Amino acid sequence: MVRFPAASAVALVAVVPGPLCAQDLATTAGKQAQVLLDNERVRVIELELPPGASTGVHSHGEHLVYFLADATGRQTHADGTHAVRQVKAGEVQWNAATVHDTRNDGASPSRTLVIELKPAK
Repeated sequence: MVRFPAASAVALVAVVPGPLCAQDLATTAGKQAQVLLDNERVRVIELELPPGASTGVHSHGEHLVYFLADATGRQTHADGTHAVRQVKAGEVQWNAATVHDTRNDGASPSRTLVIELKPAK
């Protein structure tokens, strides 16, 4: 049996990148996120971000985003790259699993429904 000193375990934890530890959107966005439905197949989150507000770094599995209002947002991805998106109310986007932070760069609140799909059991 191979044993590692406690200091090795601490060093291992210290080098694990942040995205692997990304949190849940409903936690990182705080009062800006409201879980509307959560069952074994899907979770629906209503998100309202005031201008300049951010969701905090979080992760999603495969998911849809339905935009309830026109918005301009900046997404910063786990690798540090970012994208600015302008969307219109009524647009729907399909997204693969991701880790990111989203900031409202617009002049008015952004409102979305995030529909997270869960794996079938």
